[in-house]
Amino acid sequence: MLRYIAIRRNNIVKSKLHPRASVILCSHHNHFSRRSTHSTASLSTAKFTMLSLPSTPPPKSKILVFGAGNFGSCLADHLGNSDHDVFMWSREARFVEYFNKHHRNPDYLKDHEFSTNIRVVGPEMPSKAMMKQMDVLLFAIPTQGVRETLIKLQHSFDRANLPLMIFVNKGIETGTHALTLEIIADTCGSEIARAATFISGPSFATEIVRRQPTSVSVASLTESQAKKASEIFHQPWFRCYTGSDPIGLELAGALKNVYAIATGLADGLGFENNTRAGLITRGLAEMTRIGTAYGASPLTFLGLAGVGDLFLTCSSPTSRNYTVGYRLGKGEPLEDIIKTLGSVAEGVTTVKGLKKIIDEMQVSAPLANGIYALLYEGKDLHEGIQELMCRPPSRELDLPEKAGEPAKRLMQKLGLDT
Repeated sequence: MLRYIAIRRNNIVKSKLHPRASVILCSHHNHFSRRSTHSTASLSTAKFTMLSLPSTPPPKSKILVFGAGNFGSCLADHLGNSDHDVFMWSREARFVEYFNKHHRNPDYLKDHEFSTNIRVVGPEMPSKAMMKQMDVLLFAIPTQGVRETLIKLQHSFDRANLPLMIFVNKGIETGTHALTLEIIADTCGSEIARAATFISGPSFATEIVRRQPTSVSVASLTESQAKKASEIFHQPWFRCYTGSDPIGLELAGALKNVYAIATGLADGLGFENNTRAGLITRGLAEMTRIGTAYGASPLTFLGLAGVGDLFLTCSSPTSRNYTVGYRLGKGEPLEDIIKTLGSVAEGVTTVKGLKKIIDEMQVSAPLANGIYALLYEGKDLHEGIQELMCRPPSRELDLPEKAGEPAKRLMQKLGLDT
C-alpha cells in the first residue's frame, strides 16, 4: 500500500549551511563553537563544530509558522538561523509585541535570544495576501487544535500554487480518533493531504536552540515534498532522513507519549532501571503491533520517529508526558498536574483516541489500556500494576495477521489505490 525507501547517509561536511554562519567542525574540548549574526544562544554544552562551508547554500524560503509555543518557536529559530525569512503567528497580542521588540519568547525558552530573521504576526489570522507569499506553512500547534485552524485557513490557500505544508504535532484527535493526515483531508481536501509532510523524531526544543546534534524523520505520501522539507530543515546539527510512511510516523509520534506516561509512573513509584528498560521495550513492541494493525510499516517504528523518540521521551525528566506520569506516581491528582504543567502533554489526550483505535482493531495493548484506565476510568494505580504484571506468559514479538483496514480507508479518502 505504502512505499518505503532506503535512506542514504550523507557525509556531514557536505551538509548545507546558511552563508552568514561561520562554523568549524572538529573535536575541541567537547564544545561546539559557532559564530552567527542571527542569535546568541549559549552553546557551552554543544559537541561539535564544522570544518568548512558548503559552496552552495540552500535557497532562501519564506516560512510561516503557526504556533509560538516551545517547539514552534524553537523550529522558527532554527529556520531563521538557516537564513530563511520566518514569520511566526501567535494568537496573543502581548506576545506579538514582546517578541518583535526583544526577540525573546516570554513563555518558553526564556533565556534564548531568537534569530533576527523571525517576525511575529497576529493575533488575527494571516491574510490571504500574506499566505500567497509563503513558500512553506509549518504547523506546530497541538493536535486538538489542528482541525479548527485548518478550517479557518483553507479558504486562503492558493490552490493553483500551494505552499509546502509541514506538520510537527504529535497526537490523535479526541472524538474522531483521526490522525492529522485525515484531518487535513477532511478540512482541505485530498490533494493537499497527499502533499502534506510530517516531521517527527527525538528533538527536545531546549537542545535544538543550543545546536545540539539532532536527527529527525521526514515523511510524506509525495516523496518530492518530503525531500523539499528535508532540504529546508537540514543542517549539520539538524539531520533529516526522508521516508514515505506518514501514517507510521504519526502513530509513532503519538503513541510514544502514552508510554512515556507509563515510564514516568514507574519512576515516580520508585522502580528503577530494569523496570524502565522493560517498559520502553514492551512499549516499542506494543506500538509496533498497533501501527502494523493500522496499516503502517513495522520498519517505521525502528527509526527515529519510533524507537528514537520513544527512548528520548521515556527517559528524560524534561519530557512533559514523563513528568505527568512521574507526578501521578508520586500521588498527585491528574487535574492538579495538568493545571500546573505549563504546557500541553499530548499523551493525556492521545490515549483517548488510541483507546478507540485499539478497541476497533481488537489489538492487544495492555500498557496503553492500563494508562487509559488509570486516567479516565478511575483505576487504582497499584491494582493496575498488579493486573499488568500477573498476566500469563506470552510471545515476546508478534504482528497481527490481519492488518491495514484503517489505513486502507484513509487511502481511499485520499484517492489513492491500496
